[in-house]
Amino acid sequence: MKSALEIKPDISYKSAGKFEETRFEKIHNEIFKSSAEASIIVAQEIAQLIRSKQEKNKSCVLGLATGSSPIKVYEELVRMHREEGLSFSNVITFNLDEYYPMNKENNQSYHYFMHQHLFNHIDIKPENVNIPDGTVSIDELNQYCIDYEMNIKQAGGLDFQLLGIGRTGHVGFNEPGSHINSGTRIITLDHITRVDASSDFNGIDNVPKRAITMGVSTIMRSKRIVLMAWGQNKADIIKRTVQGDISSEVPATFLQNHPNATFVLDQSAASELTRFKTPWLVGECIWTQELKSKAIVWLCQKTNQSILKLTDRDYNNNGMSDLLAQEGSAYDLNINMFNVLQHTITGWPGGKPNTDDSHRPERANPAKKRVILFSPHPDDDVISMGGTFSKLIKQGHDVHVVYQTSGNIAVTDDEALKFAEVCNDFTGGNLPKDINFKSVIEFLNNKSENQIDSLEVRKLKGLIRRRESYAATRYIGLKDENTHFLDLPFYETGQVKKNPLGPEDIAIVKNIIAKIKPHQVFAAGDLADPHGTHEVCLNAIFAAMKQLKPEKYMDDCWLWLYRGAWHEWDIHEIDMAVPLSPSEVLLKRHAILYHQSQKDRVMFQGNDSREFWVRAEDRNKNTAILYDKLGLAEYEAIEAFKRFDY
Repeated sequence: MKSALEIKPDISYKSAGKFEETRFEKIHNEIFKSSAEASIIVAQEIAQLIRSKQEKNKSCVLGLATGSSPIKVYEELVRMHREEGLSFSNVITFNLDEYYPMNKENNQSYHYFMHQHLFNHIDIKPENVNIPDGTVSIDELNQYCIDYEMNIKQAGGLDFQLLGIGRTGHVGFNEPGSHINSGTRIITLDHITRVDASSDFNGIDNVPKRAITMGVSTIMRSKRIVLMAWGQNKADIIKRTVQGDISSEVPATFLQNHPNATFVLDQSAASELTRFKTPWLVGECIWTQELKSKAIVWLCQKTNQSILKLTDRDYNNNGMSDLLAQEGSAYDLNINMFNVLQHTITGWPGGKPNTDDSHRPERANPAKKRVILFSPHPDDDVISMGGTFSKLIKQGHDVHVVYQTSGNIAVTDDEALKFAEVCNDFTGGNLPKDINFKSVIEFLNNKSENQIDSLEVRKLKGLIRRRESYAATRYIGLKDENTHFLDLPFYETGQVKKNPLGPEDIAIVKNIIAKIKPHQVFAAGDLADPHGTHEVCLNAIFAAMKQLKPEKYMDDCWLWLYRGAWHEWDIHEIDMAVPLSPSEVLLKRHAILYHQSQKDRVMFQGNDSREFWVRAEDRNKNTAILYDKLGLAEYEAIEAFKRFDY
């Protein structure tokens, strides 16, 4: 009996409709609304395989992956072991890779990862766990890799291989250039791979430059392969892998030739596939207003024309003839789309008083609104919406900024040491009771690799971020009493890996909303944050607002999502576009620069080497340029927001 996912491509494409929809795709894939839902399905397939092997009194040989993608799969397997009696006594595992050199005890090692997330919580036999050894001497490494391959063969080969995918297209650590016949070996990591791992290692300088990895041929011999990818950051490489030509430059494309491989994706990771990005190119569409907007903006960009210049021929020649037939003429389509975009633009993000608001993104009443601006870290507010933040204050609204986490993990040891030494010198021995600066200095000067900061050091780093925030909000014009710091508990682990969102976190967010009773809530909807804090903070807001929904004041509360320093909303997604003047762009830049600990040496900057103020400025100016090219008014910069119905 095959699982819901175990469908070969030739079976998947039997129906004409399905074939038409997926005709650009060369690997079978399944799309889910969320990674959590998808992970449960994958875990169920693994559990089914384990049980079927147990019934036949056979071993089940699993190839396992590390990284963020499989974590929820492992959580579900652990749950099934504890609550449903799933036994791993017949399971033999082989992990894909390990950094080199790397001690097993190091909390960045994949040995540590696997035991933390899976092996310590199930009944697998220790002798059945195989993870590449990052401590093998370089002289013995070649033979070690040969032996690792032989151990897989002697176990009967891999029954199931779980994979993630890197932005370079690597599977395991088979970086671009890896040969299809490659076996287990040592490899030099691509710079992009090291950049993506830098958040786990507190900076790219600490990321190992080499790793031991299973080879492409080893992976391809697996009887069943499931590759998982979550989030917008993986969308481009998923498109290249699923729709592109087979090439060693994108090693994951070799999977196109595997007879039983499935890609399991969330909607964000699948968003660049042709059937999602431009579905009018693969077949007939149901033309919702959102899809019309998306298609017309795309058509403008493809033809390099403004909206009002598009012709019937432009629509017909670019897969949109059915839309044209439905609407009657390019003229009608163009005028309607122009008006939709025109109505998103406003210089009054809190609503313009005493004005007809029927074509405005925000209500006119109440004229003075209570506003909460949630900021996951103590700088996302000014980075993402510093200009809008300033306008809301100047236009007389009761604005509150709420910092959800301390942000202490993003302060370097050097920065903390500098502040500790200044404070120690200034106090002359009369030290505050809650921080002993001499002990902080001693700790930082003697801190070992991967050591978690002491509570005093974390408190100092949090205070650095807090005082930078006060400086920035004062510059914007906000009163100190309207600046709030939640220090949500999930974040306070002292390391990059955070705790799951808990009831206490949600209760804290709920309490601040209930206290202020806002008419507007602004929250970070950018889930490309490299270590996931934005997503957790947004989920806390969603959960809190859902619990508060029965309250009468919530009937008048609108939720607006902004995006951070990684991605902007696509034009067709924008519900409110707030133009900024040159002076407002400069004000925003200066506010960001008050966050000095995050300047020059950004610890978690993701795949973009630019400083946050540069990214934000470029992003806002690019949005304005896009509006201008579409034929709308020309502005210096635009901050964009999407309304969310919670």
